[in-house]
Formats: sequence, C-alpha cells, structure tokens
Amino acid sequence: MLSKKDKQVNRHISKNRIPAEHIIACINRFKIVSDRCPNRRKRFGLRFTLLAVCNNEGITP
Repeated sequence: MLSKKDKQVNRHISKNRIPAEHIIACINRFKIVSDRCPNRRKRFGLRFTLLAVCNNEGITP
C-alpha cells in the first residue's frame, strides 16, 4: 500500500504528465514527426505552427 504522501506525489506527477501526452498524441495524429517528407527543414516551423493553431482551435484531422 502507498502512503498518503506517495499518493499525493503520484497525483501531482499524473496531472503534469497528462497534458504532455495529449500534445504528443496530437503531433502524432497530424504525422508531423512520424512521416518523412521533402524539404522538411524548410517548412518544419510552419507545419508546427499550423499544428499549434489547429490544436488551439480544436480542429482534428
């Protein structure tokens, strides 16, 4: 059994981990880092910015 202190620490870690996992899932959903594409370096910043805008607006593929 975990003590109350251990449970609080686990909850704190989980609260910080969940938003990060959602962002990673969004990046993978748009396949911005999983696929190879030509001219990747030139337009990577633009694609990432577009992904951020879509994520903020709640747009999904």
